[in-house]
Amino acid sequence: MTRGFKRASADVRLEGTVIAAHGRHYLVTPEDAGPMLQCFPRGKRSEVAVGDRVIYERSSADQGVIVEIGERHNLLYRSDQFKSKLFAANLDQLLIVLATEPHFSEDLLGRALIAAEAHGLESLIVLNKIDVEAALPLARERLAPYRELGCTVIELSAKMAPGDVHPQLDARLKDRSTILLGQSGMGKSTLVNLLVPDADAATREISSALNSGRHTTTFTRLYELPGGGSLIDSPGFQEFGLHHLTEGQLERAFADFRPHLGHCRFYNCHHLHEPGCAVLEAVEAGKIRPERHAFYAQLVHKASQIVR
Repeated sequence: MTRGFKRASADVRLEGTVIAAHGRHYLVTPEDAGPMLQCFPRGKRSEVAVGDRVIYERSSADQGVIVEIGERHNLLYRSDQFKSKLFAANLDQLLIVLATEPHFSEDLLGRALIAAEAHGLESLIVLNKIDVEAALPLARERLAPYRELGCTVIELSAKMAPGDVHPQLDARLKDRSTILLGQSGMGKSTLVNLLVPDADAATREISSALNSGRHTTTFTRLYELPGGGSLIDSPGFQEFGLHHLTEGQLERAFADFRPHLGHCRFYNCHHLHEPGCAVLEAVEAGKIRPERHAFYAQLVHKASQIVR
């Protein structure tokens, strides 16, 4: 029995892992490595995420009902001011694919890194398309502050130098569960096809099983990696948000804030304009970049606008 489950009856209940999700449709691979099944949650409310270990009951040869979710060690959300939606669980690290061109969004990068910190994930930045030499200096300059924060940045060209991908990434992905994020045009699909053999065929199979034969690519899916570990590919990076985090979780997710937390004059300091704020003093002293504090203030403001 897999740890994290309170109960299971082996004769009617089986264990598996959720490898894809689209709406209320989930694909589960059985623990015994049998054929995947399309499963549905019990009841109207769906609380299942890709990467979840679940207990399910078969309802037919290729379908089942999810009756229990195993204990998670973390859970990531997509969120906006209207709602939060879980989409990936039980992760070890977050891999963000950027490119020299088109211009990548620092807002989206910053939000992804904060999410990684908040949920105990290591973060890995891949700067792709380094063969575009004219755009490379600016991309490196924009990423320099993140290197200073301790982020690992790997430079490669997945399309022009595919042979460099495995030597640079395989050891970092081995035996780990990694969520892969990236804006459109960054080369994420090229990277997936290099890391996962027959990824396109697997995606088509998952798409067909999830949506009764109608082709769709707008779903989160988990691929097993040949060298061990798994890669969760999720579309819609622009939807990735932080509104589900409390203000306390948010401030602790800023690694450069943490040495100064607990030293403010007021115990409930918001680090925005309060007198005696240790974080604001660190900004004035050059220990925290003003851009980082402005980003924090922006996130706090957005969180206050959420419709609950």
